[in-house]
Amino acid sequence: MAKAHVQWHEGMNFTGTDGDGRTTKISGGAGEGVSPMQMLLIALGSCASVDVVSILKKQRQELEDLQVEVEGNRGEEPPRPYETIHMHFIAKGNVDSTKLERAISLSTEKYCGVHGTLSGVAKITWDFEIQEA
Repeated sequence: MAKAHVQWHEGMNFTGTDGDGRTTKISGGAGEGVSPMQMLLIALGSCASVDVVSILKKQRQELEDLQVEVEGNRGEEPPRPYETIHMHFIAKGNVDSTKLERAISLSTEKYCGVHGTLSGVAKITWDFEIQEA
């Protein structure tokens, strides 16, 4: 079972701690941390990135860098969940486009738990580009 702990500090600042003791700053406003809703986008992009990098390494692709730009559109009425999310993957290196597309597809359809969770609420799309080394 996964566990997390959130500790409130002054104002609208919090610290989130995972089950292994790693921490992150969270803010409910203009504080110094990431907002909870932005954290969902970061979680989605990082979850998919972990899968994509792992799959491409197993395929012996010469990946030098991977970035994911994630944009989400929220609903108008509270609780304003994300309705649509788009991920744009930017791979740098000598990477076969078919293998990159397959890696992203495997992540989003099979492996990424964050995607599996959010896809029940939001329509998630993605695309990619490859930049030469």
